[in-house]
This record gives sequence, C-alpha cells and structure tokens, in this order.
Amino acid sequence: MITKKAYAKVNLSLDIVGFREDGYHLVRMVMQTLDIYDELEFKKIDEPEIRVFLKNEEDVAQRAAIADGASVGKQESSLGAVPLDENNLVYKVAKLLLEKYVWEKEPDAGVEITMSKNIPIAAGMAGGSSDAAATFKGMNELFELNLMDKELMEMATPLGADIPYCIMGGTALSEGIGEVLTRLPELPDSVFLVAKPPISVSTGEAYGGYDSMIKEYEQDPKAFRDFRHPDVDGMVDAIYAGSLKGVTDRFGNVLEYVTSKKHPEISQLEEVMKSGGAINSMMSGSGPTVFGIFDSKEKAEAVKKEIEEKNLANQVFVTFPIY
Repeated sequence: MITKKAYAKVNLSLDIVGFREDGYHLVRMVMQTLDIYDELEFKKIDEPEIRVFLKNEEDVAQRAAIADGASVGKQESSLGAVPLDENNLVYKVAKLLLEKYVWEKEPDAGVEITMSKNIPIAAGMAGGSSDAAATFKGMNELFELNLMDKELMEMATPLGADIPYCIMGGTALSEGIGEVLTRLPELPDSVFLVAKPPISVSTGEAYGGYDSMIKEYEQDPKAFRDFRHPDVDGMVDAIYAGSLKGVTDRFGNVLEYVTSKKHPEISQLEEVMKSGGAINSMMSGSGPTVFGIFDSKEKAEAVKKEIEEKNLANQVFVTFPIY
C-alpha cells in the first residue's frame, strides 16, 4: 500500500486577463501550497475495478456495499458531499492511468483508493485538484509506471487546470488556463491563518459572475470604483526580492468582487484577521475561504481562537507554506 498527501493551495494573487476561443478564462495567478492536506491510500486489487472510499465512521459498511456491487455515488463527510464514482477526479485519474498504461499488461489489475478529507470542500483551495494530483503520483508509484512529473502534468491539464500546479506545488506563477507554470522562490518566513465560513461557492458561478460584472463595468466604470486588476508582476518581483510586505501589499483577487458581494462573511473574516495583526488578508480562489498572513504564530493562534469563539468559520487552520 502507498500513501500520498494532497496539499491545499491558496491564491496570493488572481487575475483574469482574457478568454480562449473555447471559453476558458485566461489567468495570471501566484499560487502557494500550504501544510493542510488530505491523505490518500492506494492498494492494488486483483479485479479490474476502481474503488474509491472515504475514510469515516461508515467506512466498513461502505466497503461491504461496494464489494457486493452497490453503487455508492456520493458520501457525506463532515466537510460536505464527496462523489466516489466517475464524477470524482480521483476516479478519473485512476481510470486514465489504468487504461493508458496498466490494463494492456495486467488486465486483471485494479486499485482501491481510500481518502481522508481535511481540505475544505468547494472552498477555493483546490481540494479536488490536489487529490487528483496525489492520485497521479500514487498510481505512478503503485504500478511502477516511472512517469516524470512533466508527463503527469501534461496528462492532467484536460482533467483540471489546477491539477498540474498541485503536482508541482510550492510557490508558482500560473498562466494560460492555469497550466503554464513558473516556479518562484520560497516566501519569506510567514504564518498563514486559513478560515472557511459555513458556505460553499461554485467555481463556475464565480467565474460567470465575473463575466457579468465586467460587461457592466465596461458600460459604466463609475459603478465599479473599487475594481482593479491585481499587480501580479509586482508580486512576483517582491517574491524575488524576499519582501513579505511587498507580497501582502499586492494581494488581489478579481473573483472576490463577485463572491464577497453575495457573502459578507468574507469581508468580516478579513477584517477580524487584519484587526488581530494579519499583515494582510484575502479570499482564495473562487472562495469562500479567507486567509491572512502573519509574522508570528502567536498572533495567528489568537485570531483563530477569536474566529472559533464567534463561530465565523467551521474550519480554521494555523499553517505554514511548504515547498
């Protein structure tokens, strides 16, 4: 059996710079991996099947049902509903690699994948994409495919634009639809506080709302006085210069204009973090997760306690960037 960690990410900057002919948004983002992770276990089985499980109190009953041929579909975890069939990226990755590399040589081979969820779901932290990235790595090792990360990243792009970054990890500039990646230097020493309020946001809904907002903005810029594109190049320069303040001064996420308008909890969390000592705070991805960067763990822990006492979020983490 092989175990892999699937790490969460946050967007230190997120800008939309155009569209492809197929409708995909072109982005420029600075991404950072954090030490918050799901854990996936991979085990070979002697049947040409893909079995995906969610580790929780119903695990034993679920395994028995699947072994008897039952269709599980989705399973509820404490974090939300998780699909366990072909709608799950983990399942799709396993199927891709089995069909492409394994079943021709080992027609009776299959895999059992057990997930322990910890990353907030539908939260702008790439939990599903990170699980998929861990599956690429886990299957590669389990079946001794000897594929390089570059090959895995190329296969990953059609399944999800965040998956190649999750395979690479660390600090990176992400362009194109998210698949053009440039590794950046490590951030200066910093502590992250991450809080996910008890709401979920659809990525498609957030991007669609942004498209509608831009059309209105083009017709009447005065109605969007606060709107501005983030200084992504300036943030990259600040990272190379080793300036944490230079990074936090350039926080910006164009999707926050859409999501925070519908969910005031986001701005409330940001204000609590900043008043508690965060150098700056921002929403990650399409939201609703909010993170703040602190210069000490003690400050971050104090704000974590305040958020929990006020019930502003149902998942709160003090964590660190990893590379």
